[in-house]
Amino acid sequence: MKAHDFDKKFDAGADVSGDVDWSKARRPNLELKRVNVDFPAWVVEALDQEARRLGVTRQALVKLWIAERLERAA
Repeated sequence: MKAHDFDKKFDAGADVSGDVDWSKARRPNLELKRVNVDFPAWVVEALDQEARRLGVTRQALVKLWIAERLERAA
């Protein structure tokens, strides 16, 4: 199917899920990239304490805080 035909079908509200090869689908800017950061022990302990209080992992807490800060700065 040509892109133009796909777009017309989609814009008409038709179900195009059968026309998509989901094995090749990706979400731009959401690919993961590993980053290592060294913190002093007291920072890690404070992060762990706050993460436990909120019921999340340390990694989730750090991701959330960084994302919030970047959104404010934008």
